[in-house]
Amino acid sequence: MSTASSEHQPPHPHGHGHHHAPLGGPPPSPAVAWIRRRAALLLAAVVVPLAVATAIGVVLLWPDGKGPQDRRLDTTYSAPGGTIVEGTVAALRTFDCPGGEVAPGLPGKEGTLRCVSVRVGLDTGPKAGSEVKVDLPPEVDRAGIAAGDRMRLLHVAVGPEKTDYYAFVDFVRGTPMAALAIAYAVVVVAVARLRGLRALLGLGFAYLMLASFMLPALLEGKSPLLVGFVGSSAIMFIVLYFAHGLSARTTTALLGTLFGLCVTAALGWWATDAARLTGLDGDDSFILLASTRTLDLSDMVLCGIIVAGLGVLNDVTITQASAVWELYELSPSMPARRLFMGAMRIGRDHIASTVYTIAFAYAGAALPILLLVTLYERPFLTALTGGELAEEVVRTLVGSIGLVLAIPITTAVAVVVAKAAGTAQAANLAPPPGRRIARHAGHTR
Repeated sequence: MSTASSEHQPPHPHGHGHHHAPLGGPPPSPAVAWIRRRAALLLAAVVVPLAVATAIGVVLLWPDGKGPQDRRLDTTYSAPGGTIVEGTVAALRTFDCPGGEVAPGLPGKEGTLRCVSVRVGLDTGPKAGSEVKVDLPPEVDRAGIAAGDRMRLLHVAVGPEKTDYYAFVDFVRGTPMAALAIAYAVVVVAVARLRGLRALLGLGFAYLMLASFMLPALLEGKSPLLVGFVGSSAIMFIVLYFAHGLSARTTTALLGTLFGLCVTAALGWWATDAARLTGLDGDDSFILLASTRTLDLSDMVLCGIIVAGLGVLNDVTITQASAVWELYELSPSMPARRLFMGAMRIGRDHIASTVYTIAFAYAGAALPILLLVTLYERPFLTALTGGELAEEVVRTLVGSIGLVLAIPITTAVAVVVAKAAGTAQAANLAPPPGRRIARHAGHTR
């Protein structure tokens, strides 16, 4: 019986072919190379225009420095002629505040309010090395002040004689926070290795994009919807490819993420208007509104909704794309419908756990507001729809809807791409145009 040339003979789909060629191994066959190239071109035809549009958006929205000329707020951080210095607590003394009555939760006893006076050795500023006396407000004492604590103080020269005056601004928290950041980086790199390191560098880029592009653009009065969407898309393009590499599955996750961002932006735009979210639910909002006339705080809510959904969307789309590829490599002959349904079973579990994650993350951030609502003893539904909580509830619901819809879209795209790109075993079954692969029915075993 006739036999076909080994050049054209594909391996049996259930044989012992390689799923992935080892590094330095033989190049893929023409059939493998052709199908993978076709899948890459198909994805590039979609992703490249999106990348170009995102880049154009960043260029058009990039801040030009013509925003508010004076962004210094009228607070203790920017008192006229004031400077911020740092110092270390050398000693402290507690005493009864004159004429003060103890308030619930504040330090003190027998109807008096306890105040604290500290001697601070200045570490920075024109009088570094000297000690100054600073009286602290009662609520600061609740942090448990002790000798050796470092503080930030506002230094102002008062009166015609330029008398030095120092006031407490904040604690210096650099050392413990730096220790936590280092521990976090060490743990991530130890477990995820090079990919974890790339993810950390991508996170650094995301914060750089936020600080150098998105925040200045918002202060200059650029559209918060466009700034939020374009900035978030640019972050995802860089972060996903940098952390996970240039591959079909990463591109699939990117498409799912961009779809989720579109859903989140559209729903957020409708919800902020329909629910009349003003963004004026805190002292910081009024200070921000008074500091610049170019901000629309209701649009700030929308921008915040878009940015808040970034991390979770990235998580679920990458996981879902990877799940499709793993299932496909375990069974390359699995029909597309079964592959989609199998991956969606994983996706449903991920949806359930991630929705809890979003809800509890926002609940933790809004815990002080929840406590105040509880003290007011208002009806539950009234509290949820009140100005204090409505913004958090809308953010949770909009972000969750975008997340849930991104999973089936990512799964469907991943199934199509996986079937097109596939593994070497499956790809060899599809001949490239102009080539004939010999049929082996009836060949000698």
